Amino acid sequence: MAKINYNYEKRARELEKQKKKEEKRKKKEAQNNTDGTLEDNSTPTDENN
Repeated sequence: MAKINYNYEKRARELEKQKKKEEKRKKKEAQNNTDGTLEDNSTPTDENN
């Protein structure tokens, strides 16, 4: 009997999570842009220095 490849299943789950997270991020970004805020928040700035 063949051995089950758990690493393949784990990698597939991780890829699915990354895909969902990226879609959620894009959806939030699109929603923010439609609200009239066209700011680039990709690089956070620390103003407390």
